[in-house]
Amino acid sequence: MATVTKRLEGKVALITGAAVGLGECTAKLFAKHGAKVIVADIQDQLGQDVCEVIGSSNSKFVHCDVSKEADVKNAVNVAVATYGKLDIVFNNAAILDPYKLNVVDIEKSDFERLLSINLTGVFLGMKHAARVMVPRQSGSIISTCSVATQLSGMSSHAYTASKYAVVGLTKNMAVELGQFGIRVNCLSPSGMFTPMVKHSLNVTQEDFEKTVSSSGILKGVTLKADDVADSALFLVSDDAKYITGQNLIVDGGHTIASPINIFATHSHKS
Repeated sequence: MATVTKRLEGKVALITGAAVGLGECTAKLFAKHGAKVIVADIQDQLGQDVCEVIGSSNSKFVHCDVSKEADVKNAVNVAVATYGKLDIVFNNAAILDPYKLNVVDIEKSDFERLLSINLTGVFLGMKHAARVMVPRQSGSIISTCSVATQLSGMSSHAYTASKYAVVGLTKNMAVELGQFGIRVNCLSPSGMFTPMVKHSLNVTQEDFEKTVSSSGILKGVTLKADDVADSALFLVSDDAKYITGQNLIVDGGHTIASPINIFATHSHKS
């Protein structure tokens, strides 16, 4: 059997929201590719469970509420204290707010709580990543965005606003940090079934994936968290060493197609 090239050999990665869903998949994938991983999350037991699977020699759990700067600063400090450096930060932690169709019904507190995690949390992750990466003149920062940045009306006002802002923040940070050899990117997946989606939308995996797949133009495949983790691996690896300030769309072509698809009923005959 051919040996799999470890694309992150010798790297140290910090992943927020790493106890479940995309974060969990990415933590395991990064470790598989040779990285030492800091699993940061507010779900202590689940985060420790991820570390047990990865192995204690290659991972460490840190309790981290990304809306609190002290927690984010501590997670970064633990990474450096434990492994001597920090090469990769993946700002992945996020929440969904109560989805209300009428803007008048939206509570200001709900709006602000979501922004404190989905946007301020990303800013804090970038800030403290830069704090330790700039002196070393290298590093890669990525953040989870959403196809809500490409098509309006798909998500709540707060969620959509937070993800648009992350794209803008990514580009601005890429401009500032590029002079230090630090790359900053984000990735925007289409809907994928995760524990957060299951809890917030109360749908079955089969129904959710069927709905999402029907909106994409790429047929015969269903988006899984593992697929997005693969995209994250590409962005932080040396395969993407000249890519920065980009928002990688992972959506099966959903956002490039008009709702009126003139090719949809056309069949190719051999």
